[in-house]
Amino acid sequence: MRLTLFFILNGILRTALLSGLIFWSLEVFSQLSGTVVSISDGDTFTLLVNKKPVKVRLHGIDCPEKKQAFGKVASTFLGEHIFNRVVEVHVKGKDRYGRTIGIVYDKGEVINEKMLEAGLAWHYTKYDTNSAWAQLEAVARKKRVGLWAQDHPLPPWDFRKQKKKDVR
Repeated sequence: MRLTLFFILNGILRTALLSGLIFWSLEVFSQLSGTVVSISDGDTFTLLVNKKPVKVRLHGIDCPEKKQAFGKVASTFLGEHIFNRVVEVHVKGKDRYGRTIGIVYDKGEVINEKMLEAGLAWHYTKYDTNSAWAQLEAVARKKRVGLWAQDHPLPPWDFRKQKKKDVR
């Protein structure tokens, strides 16, 4: 009886430790740290991690495209905040293009939020339901900062659709 109880408890303990180890390793692997070596646009950049480039897309926001109004402003703003700096990326997943999707931190500041506060991004509610981020966009709209100074800013997802139609 005691021996059976020992094996049961030992098995439970081993399972608990292994589960904890798996969750711990998932957490470790869901964070990246590296130096930003290039800015693609307002919501995408390249991070050098252990001498390997990793393309990162900011989670939960969508910035104007390069050829769209405020596209270059958004790229410049992102570059001023993270280019050539060591940042931390809390990975949320990968997109269909293989880019790492993440929340980006620089010295404790959330860069995704900085883009919203500056009025240089839409809260991308198709992929994120964070009410605090929706509020950041609403405040920027109300203050008419950044792209919200325009009367009718065109969301980047509509701009991309329009571009596809023009190509056909």
